[in-house]
Amino acid sequence: MRNALERGAQAHGFEADLCTLERVGLVVERVTGVFVVESLWRLLTGRLGWSLQRPERRVVERDESEIARWIAHEWPRIQRGR
Repeated sequence: MRNALERGAQAHGFEADLCTLERVGLVVERVTGVFVVESLWRLLTGRLGWSLQRPERRVVERDESEIARWIAHEWPRIQRGR
């Protein structure tokens, strides 16, 4: 089962390689034939030693140099206008 989960979500037919608890449950059910929602989290964190991972909420197109320029030039102008 660990090998099946480590292959990722796309290996199991999901469009994005994001492993949600629901998707993990479906993979576990396909591999073992058993799916118990209440014990799935315990299985992942206890037996497999996995932990909850949350993606960063950061825009892919983020332009750090443009942000620095805005803070240096635009923000002081906006503050002066108060």
